[in-house]
Amino acid sequence: MIVGDFLKNNILLLGGSGTLGRYIIKSNLFSNLKYPTKNNLNILNQNKIERFIINNKINIILHCAAFARVKECENNKKKASKINIIGTSNVVKAILNTNKNINLIFISSDSVYPPNKGNNKENDKLQPYNFYGWTKLLAEEYVKQIKNHVIVRTRFFDKNNIPFKYSAKNIYTSGLEVSELVKYISKLIIKNFQGIINVGGPKISDFKNYSKYKKNIKSCDKSKIFKNLNLKIATNASLNISKLKRLL
Repeated sequence: MIVGDFLKNNILLLGGSGTLGRYIIKSNLFSNLKYPTKNNLNILNQNKIERFIINNKINIILHCAAFARVKECENNKKKASKINIIGTSNVVKAILNTNKNINLIFISSDSVYPPNKGNNKENDKLQPYNFYGWTKLLAEEYVKQIKNHVIVRTRFFDKNNIPFKYSAKNIYTSGLEVSELVKYISKLIIKNFQGIINVGGPKISDFKNYSKYKKNIKSCDKSKIFKNLNLKIATNASLNISKLKRLL
Protein backbone atom coordinates (compact mmCIF):
# COMPACT_ATOMS: atom_id res chain seq x y z
CA MET A 1 0.00 0.00 0.00
CA ILE A 2 1.28 3.47 -0.85
CA VAL A 3 1.07 5.53 2.32
CA GLY A 4 4.54 7.05 2.53
CA ASP A 5 3.27 10.08 0.66
CA PHE A 6 -0.36 10.43 1.77
CA LEU A 7 -1.13 12.93 -0.98
CA LYS A 8 -0.29 10.42 -3.73
CA ASN A 9 -2.95 7.91 -2.72
CA ASN A 10 -5.92 7.42 -5.03
CA ILE A 11 -8.82 6.89 -2.66
CA LEU A 12 -12.21 5.45 -3.55
CA LEU A 13 -15.03 6.37 -1.15
CA LEU A 14 -18.00 4.03 -1.17
CA GLY A 15 -21.07 5.48 0.53
CA GLY A 16 -20.43 9.13 -0.21
CA SER A 17 -24.11 10.05 0.13
CA GLY A 18 -24.35 8.85 3.74
CA THR A 19 -23.63 10.95 6.82
CA LEU A 20 -20.05 9.76 7.24
CA GLY A 21 -19.37 9.90 3.51
CA ARG A 22 -20.57 13.49 3.22
CA TYR A 23 -18.33 14.59 6.07
CA ILE A 24 -15.34 12.76 4.55
CA ILE A 25 -15.88 14.63 1.29
CA LYS A 26 -16.20 18.08 2.82
CA SER A 27 -13.33 17.55 5.28
CA ASN A 28 -10.67 18.05 2.57
CA LEU A 29 -8.45 15.66 4.54
CA PHE A 30 -8.26 13.14 1.71
CA SER A 31 -6.48 14.14 -1.51
CA ASN A 32 -7.31 12.42 -4.80
CA LEU A 33 -10.63 11.28 -3.38
CA LYS A 34 -13.07 9.68 -5.81
CA TYR A 35 -16.69 9.47 -4.64
CA PRO A 36 -18.96 8.20 -7.41
CA THR A 37 -22.70 8.18 -6.74
CA LYS A 38 -24.53 4.92 -6.14
CA ASN A 39 -26.03 5.23 -9.62
CA ASN A 40 -22.55 5.29 -11.13
CA LEU A 41 -20.93 2.71 -8.86
CA ASN A 42 -23.12 0.35 -6.86
CA ILE A 43 -21.48 -2.12 -4.48
CA LEU A 44 -23.92 -4.74 -5.74
CA ASN A 45 -22.15 -4.63 -9.12
CA GLN A 46 -18.76 -6.29 -8.72
CA ASN A 47 -17.72 -5.78 -12.36
CA LYS A 48 -18.19 -2.02 -12.14
CA ILE A 49 -16.11 -1.89 -8.97
CA GLU A 50 -13.31 -3.78 -10.69
CA ARG A 51 -13.33 -1.46 -13.70
CA PHE A 52 -13.32 1.61 -11.46
CA ILE A 53 -10.35 0.32 -9.46
CA ILE A 54 -8.35 -0.33 -12.62
CA ASN A 55 -9.28 2.84 -14.49
CA ASN A 56 -8.56 5.10 -11.51
CA LYS A 57 -5.52 3.24 -10.13
CA ILE A 58 -7.14 3.00 -6.71
CA ASN A 59 -4.94 1.96 -3.79
CA ILE A 60 -7.19 2.81 -0.83
CA ILE A 61 -10.91 2.09 -0.48
CA LEU A 62 -12.99 3.68 2.27
CA HIS A 63 -16.00 1.38 2.55
CA CYS A 64 -18.73 3.39 4.30
CA ALA A 65 -21.64 2.13 2.21
CA ALA A 66 -24.24 0.38 4.35
CA PHE A 67 -27.89 -0.08 5.18
CA ALA A 68 -27.43 1.33 8.66
CA ARG A 69 -30.87 2.14 10.05
CA VAL A 70 -31.16 -0.44 12.81
CA LYS A 71 -34.95 -0.62 12.93
CA GLU A 72 -35.22 -0.89 9.14
CA CYS A 73 -32.61 -3.66 9.13
CA GLU A 74 -34.84 -5.66 11.50
CA ASN A 75 -37.87 -5.07 9.29
CA ASN A 76 -36.09 -5.72 5.99
CA LYS A 77 -33.46 -8.38 6.66
CA LYS A 78 -33.19 -9.26 2.97
CA LYS A 79 -32.18 -5.72 2.00
CA ALA A 80 -29.80 -5.45 4.94
CA SER A 81 -28.10 -8.72 3.99
CA LYS A 82 -27.89 -7.73 0.35
CA ILE A 83 -26.22 -4.37 0.98
CA ASN A 84 -24.16 -5.01 4.10
CA ILE A 85 -22.99 -8.58 3.46
CA ILE A 86 -23.19 -9.25 -0.28
CA GLY A 87 -22.12 -5.69 -1.10
CA THR A 88 -19.03 -6.02 1.07
CA SER A 89 -18.30 -9.42 -0.45
CA ASN A 90 -18.38 -7.80 -3.90
CA VAL A 91 -15.89 -5.12 -2.81
CA VAL A 92 -13.54 -7.78 -1.45
CA LYS A 93 -13.77 -9.92 -4.60
CA ALA A 94 -13.13 -6.86 -6.77
CA ILE A 95 -9.94 -6.13 -4.82
CA LEU A 96 -8.76 -9.72 -5.03
CA ASN A 97 -9.37 -9.71 -8.79
CA THR A 98 -7.60 -6.42 -9.49
CA ASN A 99 -5.10 -5.17 -6.92
CA LYS A 100 -4.53 -7.29 -3.82
CA ASN A 101 -2.36 -4.55 -2.31
CA ILE A 102 -5.26 -2.14 -1.94
CA ASN A 103 -5.89 -0.98 1.61
CA LEU A 104 -9.53 -1.61 2.51
CA ILE A 105 -10.87 0.49 5.38
CA PHE A 106 -14.22 -0.88 6.53
CA ILE A 107 -16.54 1.02 8.85
CA SER A 108 -18.05 -1.54 11.21
CA SER A 109 -20.06 -0.97 14.37
CA ASP A 110 -19.97 -1.29 18.14
CA SER A 111 -23.08 -3.48 17.76
CA VAL A 112 -20.87 -6.52 17.09
CA TYR A 113 -20.11 -6.54 20.83
CA PRO A 114 -22.44 -7.70 23.66
CA PRO A 115 -25.22 -5.23 24.49
CA ASN A 116 -24.57 -4.57 28.18
CA LYS A 117 -20.96 -5.45 29.00
CA GLY A 118 -19.23 -2.16 28.16
CA ASN A 119 -15.50 -1.38 27.93
CA ASN A 120 -15.37 -3.71 24.92
CA LYS A 121 -11.89 -4.59 23.64
CA GLU A 122 -11.06 -5.53 20.07
CA ASN A 123 -10.26 -9.14 21.03
CA ASP A 124 -13.29 -9.64 23.28
CA LYS A 125 -15.94 -12.22 22.44
CA LEU A 126 -18.39 -10.82 19.89
CA GLN A 127 -22.14 -11.01 20.45
CA PRO A 128 -24.30 -8.94 18.07
CA TYR A 129 -27.66 -8.13 19.61
CA ASN A 130 -29.61 -7.09 16.51
CA PHE A 131 -29.67 -7.96 12.82
CA TYR A 132 -27.64 -4.90 11.82
CA GLY A 133 -24.86 -6.07 14.14
CA TRP A 134 -24.91 -9.53 12.61
CA THR A 135 -24.58 -8.13 9.10
CA LYS A 136 -21.56 -6.07 10.20
CA LEU A 137 -19.93 -9.06 11.85
CA LEU A 138 -20.36 -11.22 8.76
CA ALA A 139 -19.07 -8.39 6.57
CA GLU A 140 -15.97 -8.16 8.77
CA GLU A 141 -15.17 -11.79 7.94
CA TYR A 142 -15.07 -10.93 4.25
CA VAL A 143 -12.90 -7.87 4.88
CA LYS A 144 -10.33 -10.03 6.70
CA GLN A 145 -9.59 -11.77 3.39
CA ILE A 146 -7.78 -8.61 2.29
CA LYS A 147 -4.15 -8.48 3.40
CA ASN A 148 -4.18 -4.72 4.03
CA HIS A 149 -7.41 -4.24 5.93
CA VAL A 150 -8.63 -1.90 8.64
CA ILE A 151 -11.84 -2.64 10.53
CA VAL A 152 -13.11 0.40 12.42
CA ARG A 153 -15.60 -0.47 15.15
CA THR A 154 -17.37 2.72 16.09
CA ARG A 155 -20.57 4.66 16.68
CA PHE A 156 -21.09 8.19 15.42
CA PHE A 157 -23.70 10.93 15.15
CA ASP A 158 -24.16 14.24 13.37
CA LYS A 159 -24.31 17.14 15.82
CA ASN A 160 -26.35 19.11 13.27
CA ASN A 161 -28.98 16.39 12.96
CA ILE A 162 -29.96 14.92 16.31
CA PRO A 163 -33.59 13.91 15.76
CA PHE A 164 -34.44 12.86 19.31
CA LYS A 165 -36.59 14.83 21.75
CA TYR A 166 -35.50 12.59 24.64
CA SER A 167 -32.23 10.85 25.41
CA ALA A 168 -31.41 8.34 28.14
CA LYS A 169 -29.27 9.29 31.09
CA ASN A 170 -28.46 5.60 31.68
CA ILE A 171 -27.60 4.30 28.20
CA TYR A 172 -23.86 4.50 27.64
CA THR A 173 -21.71 4.46 24.51
CA SER A 174 -18.41 5.84 23.23
CA GLY A 175 -20.20 7.69 20.44
CA LEU A 176 -18.24 10.24 18.42
CA GLU A 177 -19.40 13.31 16.59
CA VAL A 178 -18.96 12.38 12.93
CA SER A 179 -16.38 15.06 12.09
CA GLU A 180 -14.13 13.63 14.83
CA LEU A 181 -14.43 10.16 13.34
CA VAL A 182 -13.32 11.54 9.96
CA LYS A 183 -10.15 12.92 11.55
CA TYR A 184 -9.38 9.57 13.15
CA ILE A 185 -9.82 7.75 9.84
CA SER A 186 -7.32 10.06 8.14
CA LYS A 187 -4.84 9.49 10.98
CA LEU A 188 -5.20 5.71 10.70
CA ILE A 189 -4.29 5.95 7.01
CA ILE A 190 -1.29 8.18 7.70
CA LYS A 191 -0.11 5.82 10.47
CA ASN A 192 -0.47 2.86 8.10
CA PHE A 193 -2.49 0.99 10.72
CA GLN A 194 -3.66 -2.52 9.86
CA GLY A 195 -6.17 -4.68 11.73
CA ILE A 196 -9.16 -4.09 13.98
CA ILE A 197 -9.52 -0.96 16.08
CA ASN A 198 -12.14 0.66 18.27
CA VAL A 199 -12.59 4.33 17.43
CA GLY A 200 -14.58 6.36 19.91
CA GLY A 201 -14.48 8.59 22.91
CA PRO A 202 -14.76 7.90 26.64
CA LYS A 203 -17.84 6.20 28.10
CA ILE A 204 -20.66 8.73 28.18
CA SER A 205 -24.44 8.66 28.52
CA ASP A 206 -26.48 9.41 25.42
CA PHE A 207 -28.07 12.38 27.16
CA LYS A 208 -24.77 13.92 28.21
CA ASN A 209 -23.31 13.37 24.75
CA TYR A 210 -26.20 14.78 22.74
CA SER A 211 -26.97 17.65 25.11
CA LYS A 212 -23.59 19.19 24.29
CA TYR A 213 -25.00 19.95 20.83
CA LYS A 214 -28.78 20.01 21.28
CA LYS A 215 -29.58 22.17 24.29
CA ASN A 216 -33.33 21.48 24.36
CA ILE A 217 -33.04 17.68 24.42
CA LYS A 218 -34.69 16.17 27.49
CA SER A 219 -33.28 13.55 29.82
CA CYS A 220 -35.14 10.30 30.39
CA ASP A 221 -34.72 6.82 31.80
CA LYS A 222 -33.79 4.03 29.40
CA SER A 223 -37.23 2.46 29.95
CA LYS A 224 -38.78 5.31 27.96
CA ILE A 225 -36.50 4.48 25.00
CA PHE A 226 -37.20 0.75 25.21
CA LYS A 227 -40.95 1.27 25.42
CA ASN A 228 -41.37 2.28 21.79
CA LEU A 229 -38.89 -0.19 20.30
CA ASN A 230 -39.47 -3.67 18.94
CA LEU A 231 -35.77 -4.52 18.81
CA LYS A 232 -32.90 -4.87 21.21
CA ILE A 233 -30.45 -2.02 21.77
CA ALA A 234 -27.42 -1.81 24.01
CA THR A 235 -27.46 -0.20 27.44
CA ASN A 236 -23.65 -0.12 27.68
CA ALA A 237 -21.88 -0.21 24.31
CA SER A 238 -18.81 1.69 25.54
CA LEU A 239 -15.51 0.88 23.87
CA ASN A 240 -12.06 0.28 25.28
CA ILE A 241 -9.97 2.73 23.20
CA SER A 242 -6.55 1.89 24.66
CA LYS A 243 -5.23 0.74 21.26
CA LEU A 244 -6.38 3.98 19.63
CA LYS A 245 -4.68 6.05 22.33
CA ARG A 246 -1.41 4.14 21.98
CA LEU A 247 -1.44 4.53 18.21
CA LEU A 248 -2.29 8.22 18.03
